[in-house]
Amino acid sequence: MVNINKQPKPLILVDGSSYLYRAFHAMPSLTNSKGEPTGATYGVVNMLKKVLDDYDPELIAVIFDAKGKTFRDDLYGQYKAHRPKMPEELSGQLEVIQDVVRALGIPVLEVAGVEADDVIGTLVTLGKEHGICSMMSSGDKDLTQLVDDQVSMVNTMDGTVLDRDAVERKFGVPPNLMIDFLTLVGDSVDNIPGVPKVGPKTATKWLTAYGSLDAVMAHAGEIKGKVGENLRASLAHLPLSRELVTIKCDVGLDVGPLDLERKAPDRAKLQELYARLEFRSWLAELLEPESGQDAATSAIPTDYETILERDRLQAWIDRLSRAELFAFDTETDSLDYMRAQVVGVSFSIEPGVAAYVPVAHDYPEAPAQLPREEVLEALRPLLEDPARGKVGQNLKYDMNVLCNHDIALAGVTHDTMLESYIMDSTATRHDMDSLALKYLGHRTIHFEDVAGKGAKQVSFNQVELEAAAPYAAEDADITLRLHLHLWPKLLEHPRLQRLFEEVEIPLIPVLSRMERNGVQVDAEMLAEQSRQLAARMQELEREAWSAAGEEFNLGSPKQIQEVMFVKLQLPVRAKTPKGQPSTAEAVLQDLALDYELPRIILEHRGLSKLKSTYTDSLPACINSCTGRVHTSYHQAVASTGRLSSSDPNLQNIPVRTAEGRRIRQAFVAPSGRRLIAADYSQIELRIMAHLSCDEGLRRAFEHDQDIHRATAAEVFSIPPEDVTVDQRRRAKAINFGLIYGMSPYGLARQLGISRDEARTYVDTYFARYPGVKAFMDETRAVARDRGYVETVHGRRLYLPEINSRNPQRRQAAERTAINAPMQGTAADIIKRAMLTLHQWVDHPEIEAKMILQVHDELVFEVAEGDVEEARVVIEQQMTAAAQLSVPVVVDVGIAGNWDEAHA
Repeated sequence: MVNINKQPKPLILVDGSSYLYRAFHAMPSLTNSKGEPTGATYGVVNMLKKVLDDYDPELIAVIFDAKGKTFRDDLYGQYKAHRPKMPEELSGQLEVIQDVVRALGIPVLEVAGVEADDVIGTLVTLGKEHGICSMMSSGDKDLTQLVDDQVSMVNTMDGTVLDRDAVERKFGVPPNLMIDFLTLVGDSVDNIPGVPKVGPKTATKWLTAYGSLDAVMAHAGEIKGKVGENLRASLAHLPLSRELVTIKCDVGLDVGPLDLERKAPDRAKLQELYARLEFRSWLAELLEPESGQDAATSAIPTDYETILERDRLQAWIDRLSRAELFAFDTETDSLDYMRAQVVGVSFSIEPGVAAYVPVAHDYPEAPAQLPREEVLEALRPLLEDPARGKVGQNLKYDMNVLCNHDIALAGVTHDTMLESYIMDSTATRHDMDSLALKYLGHRTIHFEDVAGKGAKQVSFNQVELEAAAPYAAEDADITLRLHLHLWPKLLEHPRLQRLFEEVEIPLIPVLSRMERNGVQVDAEMLAEQSRQLAARMQELEREAWSAAGEEFNLGSPKQIQEVMFVKLQLPVRAKTPKGQPSTAEAVLQDLALDYELPRIILEHRGLSKLKSTYTDSLPACINSCTGRVHTSYHQAVASTGRLSSSDPNLQNIPVRTAEGRRIRQAFVAPSGRRLIAADYSQIELRIMAHLSCDEGLRRAFEHDQDIHRATAAEVFSIPPEDVTVDQRRRAKAINFGLIYGMSPYGLARQLGISRDEARTYVDTYFARYPGVKAFMDETRAVARDRGYVETVHGRRLYLPEINSRNPQRRQAAERTAINAPMQGTAADIIKRAMLTLHQWVDHPEIEAKMILQVHDELVFEVAEGDVEEARVVIEQQMTAAAQLSVPVVVDVGIAGNWDEAHA
C-alpha cells in the first residue's frame, strides 16, 4: 500500500484515448512481418515508457474511452456526429495496446456511459480528498479545466507541464474559466456549437472584461457588431454547450486513487507481446540478464561443455558421426576471411546441448588446450564428408576460414541465415542475434559482451575461456534451435523450399570460391586516377567559387545552403527535418537543370565519392599474400534476391561516367590471361515481356529489334528508322522508368520536360503496350490482397506497407511490387547460371575462374588459349539459365581489363 503521508510523487492519470490518436498520426505505418499494424502500439508504449522513466510513479492508470454512447449523446443527439469512425488500422491495435499496458504493471480503466476525461476528473477529485496531487497526461485541452494547486497536466504534444499559471499564459484565461472559454469557442471536432466567428482571442477578451460566461451572456446586448449578433443568436444553446464541455467529476467507480498502484511488469507476457509485435529493441532490453544472472543461462536451460581433453573430443566426434545433422560454427581471430585463423570450434546435435573446443586462446595464463592442427585433423573426415549434414549461420564464412587450414567443408545442407531470408527477406535482419530475438525470444550473448567494445575490444583468442566458451557453444545451440524452428515453416511452401535447396544452398561454395579467387587490381593506375580526380576537383572548386562570387567549402552542406539559398536566392525545393533548405542530391539534380552552381557541386560530389570510395581505398584492399582484392558477397541483404558485396563493394562502381569506367580499367587480367565479361542484355525488360505477355514487347524482342528504338517508334508514332537519338533516349527512360515504378512526375524530372508531356508519354506507352498496363494493375491488386509478390521461380517479397494509409509509403510499396518480380527473377536467373558455370570452371581441361558478379554480369579470368571455347560455353550456359517466352541475349566481351571487356 502506498504511504500517502510521505508520497512526493503525483498520481499519474494517462488519457489513453488521447495517446491513441497522437501515436496513430505521429508514427509511420509500421507493421510486423505478418502485416499486422503496430505503429500506434509502438507510439503509445513509447510515450508510456517515457512517463515511467520521467516520474517513476507509484500510482498510475491509463484511461480509455469505453465503447458505446455516453450521457453527452443523450443530452445532444449531434454530439460528435461529424467525427469519423476510428480507423480500422487503429481499432485493430486497441486490444493489444491494453494488453501491453497491463503487462507493464499499469492499471487500465474503461467506464461505460462516460468518457475518459470524466473518469480522470473523478479520480482527480477523489485524489484531492485523500491529499494526493495528480498529474494528467494528455493532449486534450478540455482537461485544463481541472488544473489547480493540486492538479497539473503534461501536454503530450510538446511535453510542457501546465500548472495554473501556464494554462493562463497559453489560453489567456485561468483554469477556472476554461469551461466558459471552451463553451464560447465551441468544438468542431466534437460538434459542440459555440458562438460563430468567436475564436480564442475574442473569448479571452470577453471573459477578461466580464469575468464569466454568465456575465458575458447577461451583457450580450452591449456587444456590438456581427459577433454581438452571433452571441445573441447563440444564447439559447450556450447552456447546453457548457454542459457538454464540462467534465463530470462524480462518476461511480469501482476503484479509487489508492487502488491504482503500479505493479511489477509481467516479463513473460511482455516478452510474448514484444516478440509478436517485433519490437526488437524492447525485447532485447527485456531479455537483458538481471543483476547476478549469468548471460548464457538466463533465458534457456543449457548443457554446454568446454572440451580440453582428447577423450572428450573423441566422444563428441563419435556422437557427431551418428547424427543425421549437426550445427557447426568456428571462432576466429579476424573477420577477414582470407586472414582469419581458427581459435575454436563449436557444435550441437540437440537443443540446449553444445560443446566448444578451444584451440588457440593465447591470453596470459590461458589453460592448456588441444593443438589446433590435431583438432582440425580429427574433425576433417566429418567436415569434408558430403553425406554428413551440417547447419550453420552464414556458413560461407566458416567455409572460407577452413580453407585457410586446407579443409574443404562439404555437406552444407542448411543455413539459418538463408532459411530466414528465403522465408521473408524483409521481416528482420538475418544475423543470429536478430533471428534469436525474433523467432526464439532469446537475447544471445553478444560478441561485445565477451570481447569488449570500441578501442578496448580484443580479438577472440584473447577472450578468457570462462566467457568465450558459453558464447561459442551458444552460437551452435541457437543455430540448431533456429533451424528446428524455421525449417518446418519453409517446408509449408514447396516453391520456397525448392529455391532454398536448388539455388541458395548450392550457391554457398560458388560464392566462397569466387571470393577466394579475388580479382587483380592495378594499384599504380588507381593512384594516377586519384591524382587526376584531385586535379579536376580543384578545377570544379574554382568554378564553383566563380559562380558563387566567393570562396566556400564544397563539402559543407551548411555553407552550400548559405551560398545557394541566402546569397544567390535559388528556389528552395525541399527542407530538412529541422526546416532548413535541403542540399540533398535529388534537390541539387532538380536545380541543376536551371542553375550552374548546383551542377558543379554535383560533379564535385561525384568525383569526391569516386576518389574516397575507390581510387584511394581499393589499393589498401589488396591482399598482401595473393596480390588481389577479395570482396565479400552477401546472399541475405538485398530484399529482391540480388547479391550484394562489401569490403570492398564492387557492385556500385558507376558505369555511366567516364571516370567510373576508368576505375574498371584498373581491374586487369594477369599475364597470359584475359577477362571475359558476360552481361544479360536488357534482362528485366525481357522479363517484363514474359510476365506481361504483351504482344508488342514480345514482337520487338522476337525480331531482335532495338527495344528503345521500337518503343520510341510506338510512343512518337513514327517509323523506327526516323527515331532520333533524343527520342530513343526518352524511350529508354520510359522503358526502364516504368519497370521501376516511375511516375510521370519522376519521368518529367529525369527528362527535363513538363508533367503533362511526361503523362502523355506514359499514356501513349500504355496504349501501345496494354499488356504491360494490365500486368502492373494486376500485380498491385495481388500485392494488396496477398501482401507479397513473387518471381518466376517463386521467390517472395513481402510488402508490409502495400495497404498503408500513408500515400507516399503505399505508393513506394506499389512501385516495389512492380519491380521486384523482374529484379528478383533476374537475380534467380544469374544465380542459376553461376551454379552451372561453377561446375564448368572445375573442368580440368579449362583454365578459368569466375571472379566477379555485378547485377546482371559475370566476369571470368581465362587462360588466353581457352578464351574462345570459354566465350561459347559462358554464353550458352547463361542463355540456358533463363527460360523465358522471349529470346535471351548475353553480350560477351573479351579484353585485358574489365572496362574494355564490358564495352
